[in-house]
Amino acid sequence: MKNKILITYSVPKEGLTQLSSHFELIYPEKEFFTKEELIERIPDCLGLLSIFNREVDASIIKAGKNLKIISNYGVGFNNIDINAANNQGIVVCNTPDAVCEPTAELCMGLLLSLSRQIASCNNGLKTNSEFEWGVMKNLGSTLRGKTLGIIGMGKIGKSVAEKALVFGMNIAYHNRKPISEIRWKDAVYMNLSDLLEKSDAISLHCPLTPKTHHLLSEKEFLKMKKNSFLINTSRGAVVHEADLANALEEGTIAGAGLDVFENEPLIHPKLLQQKTALLVPHIGTATIETRIEMGREASENLILYLNNGIIKNRVN
Repeated sequence: MKNKILITYSVPKEGLTQLSSHFELIYPEKEFFTKEELIERIPDCLGLLSIFNREVDASIIKAGKNLKIISNYGVGFNNIDINAANNQGIVVCNTPDAVCEPTAELCMGLLLSLSRQIASCNNGLKTNSEFEWGVMKNLGSTLRGKTLGIIGMGKIGKSVAEKALVFGMNIAYHNRKPISEIRWKDAVYMNLSDLLEKSDAISLHCPLTPKTHHLLSEKEFLKMKKNSFLINTSRGAVVHEADLANALEEGTIAGAGLDVFENEPLIHPKLLQQKTALLVPHIGTATIETRIEMGREASENLILYLNNGIIKNRVN
């Protein structure tokens, strides 16, 4: 009899082929298992494949009497009660490789759309019969020669930097410590205050922790250039949403492209009213290829640990 893995959400089965050859998979018949259903099924399972937008709280973890590993389908892991997992000696892993490129692509897409007013022009043409054309109308700004300030120079931050360099941008970054790779010798390390003041666009790629919660709020927005853009494809609560809405309304900054929000799926009502806010519903990794690859990476975490004792992508 095979050991059991509990799959919390109906992710593409193509990504779980290898996992199903090693373990018995308990897979939801509907979109996802409810909390009560997880608690009922988890006692018999050695592994849990969780998903970034569904909470795995202490009560679920406590019910996992035989649970040895949680492999989170996503790079963020703030949906998991890490303290509860630590207390039970449970390994928690994520999928940082699969999510890198699609998130970086979306980041650049949001930046391009804001800087060249792509979304606003599209909306204007479709909804306003009197939308104005003209040589000096709908002027945006070019990216070449501008400075992109990256907060969190990990895998995704570096991928964004590589793409921005192709557009002729200069790279500044803020990290816990400067990175040492020779290939990034021309990227300028700055403290947060300097980065905010000198960048033409800010892109967030840091995890949500107590230190990064509301990392950017009114004080930080006031330091940014009036013609600057903010891009957030990391975690919503890194930004104080109400303060951002005020900054956009008052013209403190020129625009914001957001894939993530503080209280998803709810969005601050004032933010929804801002014409300079470009909003998408947490689609950073939303390609079918990525969803399948995330399943493969999450599966690999489970197989390596439960079969060979090898820990990959651990976050606790």
